[in-house]
Amino acid sequence: MNRRTLLRKSAMLAVAPAGIAALGRGGSLHLFAQSAATFDPRSHGARGDGRSNDRRAIQDTIDECHKRGGGTVNLGPGTYLTGTIVLKSNVTLYLAAGATLLGSTEMSDYAGQEGNEGAKHYSLVFARGEDHISIAGPGTIDGQGQAFWTRTNREPPRPDQLWADVVTKDWKPLSRPSPMVDLVECNNTDIRDVTLMNSGGRTFRHVACKSVAIQGIRIRNPVYGPNVDGIDIACCQGVNISDCEIATADDAICLKSENPFGEPSVTRNVTVNHCSVTGCCNGLKIGTETRSGFENIVFSNCVVSNGEVPLNQRIISGIAIEMVDGGWIDGVNVNGIRMQRARAAIFVRRGNRTPRPDGNAGPLKNVSITGVQATGCIEASSITGLPGLPVEEISLSDVHVENLESGKADWVMRPIPEQSEKYPEAKMFGRLPAYGLYCRHVNGIRLNDVSFTGTRDEKRPGLVFDDVTGSELVGVRLEPDNRVR
Repeated sequence: MNRRTLLRKSAMLAVAPAGIAALGRGGSLHLFAQSAATFDPRSHGARGDGRSNDRRAIQDTIDECHKRGGGTVNLGPGTYLTGTIVLKSNVTLYLAAGATLLGSTEMSDYAGQEGNEGAKHYSLVFARGEDHISIAGPGTIDGQGQAFWTRTNREPPRPDQLWADVVTKDWKPLSRPSPMVDLVECNNTDIRDVTLMNSGGRTFRHVACKSVAIQGIRIRNPVYGPNVDGIDIACCQGVNISDCEIATADDAICLKSENPFGEPSVTRNVTVNHCSVTGCCNGLKIGTETRSGFENIVFSNCVVSNGEVPLNQRIISGIAIEMVDGGWIDGVNVNGIRMQRARAAIFVRRGNRTPRPDGNAGPLKNVSITGVQATGCIEASSITGLPGLPVEEISLSDVHVENLESGKADWVMRPIPEQSEKYPEAKMFGRLPAYGLYCRHVNGIRLNDVSFTGTRDEKRPGLVFDDVTGSELVGVRLEPDNRVR
């Protein structure tokens, strides 16, 4: 930042002394609430003691801020117990350091929002049809999600089945608020720096929103939470997600084309960059709900990883791109991804769980995956379509994957079921006949500077292509040997 820029930004603060300013990551200055107006829920009776229910006081403050033209609702240090609060246009909810918005553990404190066919949706923070809303600051939103789960008391999985298991099956949800934060049909939303934790269900969702910025947030959920996604983006356009750290149970960052409040629409022009994610489902994902299209999607410069944890606590797919509900995928770019201990590095699937009226599956084409380095995998990557309905135009370049699993000889010839209507995930086919990459029903695949490394006693070939046309392989390296079938 040069001296002239610094003086100009200092002058902006000087003329709005009551505004809330925060120094963002990389030294960038964000001004939350261009209006000088700030509003304190304590003036409406909020106590912030973690015992008194402050919902009414917080909501009254938001409503007053909105009616007076907008500004900042400033939660100072304290713990604010609450049920559903509804954000309004031109309002910034700012959580100061030491401030926690604490979700009630009583479902009666949550207001149901009506969706399609009269279905009720319950959230801790909700907005619908609002414009220019923000959630910001170094404070925390805590959903107390564990209060809404109960143990299943299932039989523990056998050690040889941990690769196909997920630890979330140890718990099942009760009636619960989900998503914890839900923004629907809103324009110009700005979410920065807050910590979201202990969600009872999905953590943070945007539905049918336009012009979305999510930067520098942290999500902290137990790895065993049932259906506890990190960030879900559904039917949105113009989305930028950057510099986020996500530790959750279900999908970490997931793009969908579902709309429980209206008709599905295209998810378009989405970038995800400089994020770090972990969990026990998928890292960077498109799907599963894919009733409309996905266009111009970019995942770049992200880390997907697990620690030294049991196999059923590891990410199933580092990169998952799925079209199974009759929509379409056209134009996905994945680049600069580092993975560690994901079960499978890459999973691309065209299925037919929800057919189009003509019975066919929605198309999946024009996917480029570049600059991926993955170590500690235990399952092969796969790219699969259906008979007569192939995945089309897939490119892998500068992709290097290490597989630590030792495949058995009888896995090579075992029949692989089509599973056309099954929920898509990397373990859906069972043990695969390749240790590196399994491709079936694909039209147009290019591998350039790609390597797959297996164990010394690996019995399978590195690549298996079945019903693949238009393939081009340049600079492909397979270890321990170069078998291709």
